[in-house]
Amino acid sequence: MAENSPSISQKISRLAHEIYPDLDANVLASHILDAFWPDERPRRKRGRLPGNTLWSERDALVITYGNSIIDGAHKPLDLLHDFLLRYLKGAVNAVHILPFFPYTSDDGFAVSDFRAVNPQLGDWPDINRIGADFTLMSDLVLNHVSSQGSWFNAYRQGQSPYDKFFFEASPEDDLTMVVRPRTTPLLQMIETLNGPRHVWCTFSHDQIDLDFRNPEVLLEFLRIIRLHVDNGVQIIRLDAVAFLWKVVGSPSIHLPQTHAVIRLMRLLCDYATEKIILLTETNVPKAENLSYFGRGDEAHAIYNFPLPPLILHAMMSGSARYLHKWQRGMPPAPMGCAYLNFTASHDGIGMRPAEGVLPDTEKDKVIESVRKAGGLVSMRALPDGGQSPYELNITFFEAMGQTFHGADAFHLERFICSQTIVMSLEGIPAFYIHSLLATPNDHAQVEHRGMNRAINRHRWDYPTLQALLDDPQTMQSQVLDALTARLKLRGRQRAFHPNATQFTITSLDERVFGVWRQSLHRHQSIFALHNVSADIVTVPTSALNMIEDEDWIDLLSDEAIPAEAETITLAPYQCRWISNRR
Repeated sequence: MAENSPSISQKISRLAHEIYPDLDANVLASHILDAFWPDERPRRKRGRLPGNTLWSERDALVITYGNSIIDGAHKPLDLLHDFLLRYLKGAVNAVHILPFFPYTSDDGFAVSDFRAVNPQLGDWPDINRIGADFTLMSDLVLNHVSSQGSWFNAYRQGQSPYDKFFFEASPEDDLTMVVRPRTTPLLQMIETLNGPRHVWCTFSHDQIDLDFRNPEVLLEFLRIIRLHVDNGVQIIRLDAVAFLWKVVGSPSIHLPQTHAVIRLMRLLCDYATEKIILLTETNVPKAENLSYFGRGDEAHAIYNFPLPPLILHAMMSGSARYLHKWQRGMPPAPMGCAYLNFTASHDGIGMRPAEGVLPDTEKDKVIESVRKAGGLVSMRALPDGGQSPYELNITFFEAMGQTFHGADAFHLERFICSQTIVMSLEGIPAFYIHSLLATPNDHAQVEHRGMNRAINRHRWDYPTLQALLDDPQTMQSQVLDALTARLKLRGRQRAFHPNATQFTITSLDERVFGVWRQSLHRHQSIFALHNVSADIVTVPTSALNMIEDEDWIDLLSDEAIPAEAETITLAPYQCRWISNRR
């Protein structure tokens, strides 16, 4: 058994008692330590103090499936590694490889074996090689497993310990309050060796929810985290974690036990000798999402989920009014924590985070424009039996081809502006591979696979993609060149540290979204301005409070900006990073 450190043992015991009050907390704490630190492995004598040492302005992340790039001859993970080194080295330094395990559905999120790499992608050595060159993020799909995996097969056969791994309920239970991201029935009847059982399925009937009331489930996932860390993973993404703990008769989302489990995982990560960052995936409204920072003792990072729908609205409407209003009300991340900023991911553009921010009339305009751009809309079930738009399915590049007034000649400029906003804000920027590659909507895959999300999950033939990227006239080449150039420039600016000071500039024309960033030691200031409209907009320098007697320059255009100038002009969709330091 791993040697106990009294300090961490006591902290774990307190959390174990909070999660499992009916069990012996000290015994469970010992099991937790053994699960996370087997074989007498070393750990820190003290947990990491909250600070800014886990990330820097050089950090930027790409999100991709392991097989987003294929050629029919080589392992997809090897092709991905080559693409990252050839086209993104120096622009991004981290990669989120979406679930790379054997699975049965949902493009990897119905995991059948948490300990293996999908052989159609490669193997652990291929993952290790990518992790040697880039900070690696993996998914911990801890809410559910595949109905065809070994765990659930053992459950159906009544085999210990899996006979108590899954959450059961009765059709007679009051489940009307349960929050659902899908419209399928919550319960599924399953024949088992011990008779029929009704199991809980938050997402689909191929994704059976686990029962964390059984501490053996928690211990198994701690062992899986350890396996990932031992294979070079530094960022653990807690997929769908908000649904982890269920209580019949409750909404079964964001329950106190869920937060306590995250605090426990954070504690273990902070005592690890390896750098481990916990990222929670909670596609919910603002206050609910922010709750996963806890008191700076839960997630190290959270997705900034309101950004995609709000940036989408700003770019389509030509007004940053609602984006500005939301940003003004956003608190800085707690010490030792950070936002993950993005506009697109493997899923659609979630609309729930826009609740209470965008009026319904504005949401309707966005939905209409997305449909005109060839996009789709996915629905969720409501407690009253109705349905509501849950997410918009479209590539973000295609979405930027449309405005509330129709299509125009500024498709490329509008898209680059949308991505530059992500680079400018407090937090770590993340980019879906299909945004970097200006990938069009894949309607053929939607029809072939029968799922809306396939529209944004294209698989590029690598020789075809390389030919496009090598041709400066293609949209793929222009987008990738523009974004990687800005990312490399961003990585040299201390004022873009994920925790650098940020203030929203409120006295601007509503067509301009602006923030002021200042480096942690006040060496550099950047006024980041983004014209979200097709108009030429003039900004008075008095709105920026530029310090006199300093040399100001627009880092993006290399244009000198005199502090005594009365105005600054922005062309349609132009962005400016006005700084007192190069």
